[in-house]
Amino acid sequence: MISSLLSQASSKLSAVPTAANLHGVALLHDPHANKSTAFTPGERAQLGLIGLLPEQVETEQAQIQRALQQIALKTTDLGRYIYLTSLLDTNETLYYQLLMSDPARFIPLVYTPTVGEACEKFDQILRRPRGLYLPISRKGHLKEILRNWPESDARFIVVTDGERILGLGDLGVNGMGIPIGKLSLYTACAGVPPQLTLPITLDVGTNNESLLADDLYLGLRQRRVTGAQYDEFIEEFVTAVQEVFPRACIQFEDFAFTHAAPILTRYRDRVCCFNDDIQGTAGVALAGILAALRVTGGSLADQRFLFLGGGTAGAGIAGLLTKAMMQAGVAEQDALGANWLYDKNGLIHAGRTDLVDFQKPFAHEHAPIDDFATAIETLRPTAIIGVSTVGKAFTQPVIEAMARINERPIIFPYSNPTSHSECTAEEAYIWSEGRAVFASGSPFPPVQYKGRTFVPGQGNNVYIFPALGMAIYATEAKRVTDEMIITAAHALAAQVTPSDLETGLIYPPQSSIFETSLAVAREVAEFIFDQGLAGVPRPDDLDAYMEAKVYRPAY
Repeated sequence: MISSLLSQASSKLSAVPTAANLHGVALLHDPHANKSTAFTPGERAQLGLIGLLPEQVETEQAQIQRALQQIALKTTDLGRYIYLTSLLDTNETLYYQLLMSDPARFIPLVYTPTVGEACEKFDQILRRPRGLYLPISRKGHLKEILRNWPESDARFIVVTDGERILGLGDLGVNGMGIPIGKLSLYTACAGVPPQLTLPITLDVGTNNESLLADDLYLGLRQRRVTGAQYDEFIEEFVTAVQEVFPRACIQFEDFAFTHAAPILTRYRDRVCCFNDDIQGTAGVALAGILAALRVTGGSLADQRFLFLGGGTAGAGIAGLLTKAMMQAGVAEQDALGANWLYDKNGLIHAGRTDLVDFQKPFAHEHAPIDDFATAIETLRPTAIIGVSTVGKAFTQPVIEAMARINERPIIFPYSNPTSHSECTAEEAYIWSEGRAVFASGSPFPPVQYKGRTFVPGQGNNVYIFPALGMAIYATEAKRVTDEMIITAAHALAAQVTPSDLETGLIYPPQSSIFETSLAVAREVAEFIFDQGLAGVPRPDDLDAYMEAKVYRPAY
């Protein structure tokens, strides 16, 4: 993999700052242009680097080897995260070479599950600020702050207000680790040029008492702003982005239950934007179901889904599954009726008076049920999907109930980080007597059961949002539609091979995620052109056009 990356140096985009733009120490301190010990003798003489580097000129492979040795000395995943972040701050090209050399190893370090601990300790481990912080105390001046960003053509903005970071809750500006990590994966997993990405945290305060009392906390020391003032701040932000970065796509990330769906509803038809917790999670879940059906048999139209978790993630998945079932010929009411939600107050049904708008389409006529295993026995789902962030909620009675009513029960505990997963892979396989079709939001090791080795799949959004991003970048799409997400899900499921399914995988191996993402991006781009949603003319050769857009890290 390393040699294939290095052999494609000519694909490096000229838009990335080159050594000719900088000189001497300034060049070594610029992560975009720094090549460190790989500067050639001629470059060193021309650029004032003689004496600023050891005399030995190294190959990129030698640099990668040293980085691998250094990271091997770290004793914790958080230590490895800190090392990789420091590498990104000093040598961006080498950072992406390293990630892309072994994505299955490094994705869990730069994103879930390690990023959860990194966010919890973000104010303690900060070395060098990255991205933009937009505090509500500077409301009215967001355009000026956005113009402080050194790149004039940001295409992808991942933005959070830090209120619902993974399953960890309100982390305030410490949630910046999420936008940084997600945007790294846009590049490492799908080749989106890194200089086009911009992580942003909206600082509207925090209700986390421990952070407010923490001397090292870096955000506004005030309780969260809500209501009309919050909505006006979001409006100013979206409007400012459209003016300063008119070709940018906004990815809303880890907003709380009360804000996530309304923000998406308000802006999805106005600007190019999406919510990864709602739409990305839904896309990866749909892809998992489509691949699982190749194991269980039957069609999408025959399925029945029960969600543990009635928030925006659960409703978002249910909504996308409903649309996908309708595409497969199921009537809308029947498709809606195949999706049931269960939250902390029990089964969501038509008689409840505590529901919000996005839950109501899935509030069907039914008697109350306050036990999840009983809900399984009563509703007889073919799949259960966990988005509750409640660790161990898929108990042994729950898994056994699914195994009683299904020859091959589909078990998807999607909550992360790992401590919040509804069950482990081992529990799902053992309690179902090896019959579960399993995927989780966090990674789990292979499971040995009765002489067979099961390799658990990880239903990580990383399979969807980077590929979607590459397609949006290549086409300059005007909007993000649910149909684009469904197209991505079908394309992703098609990448799962029979040998993958044989081992238990219902997602492609993360070791091949770059190739997988480009294949998915190509299908989504074609759909965007077909639907007239592109902002550029359709190329004669789409494959060549897409390949020319791909960033490949090389000096």
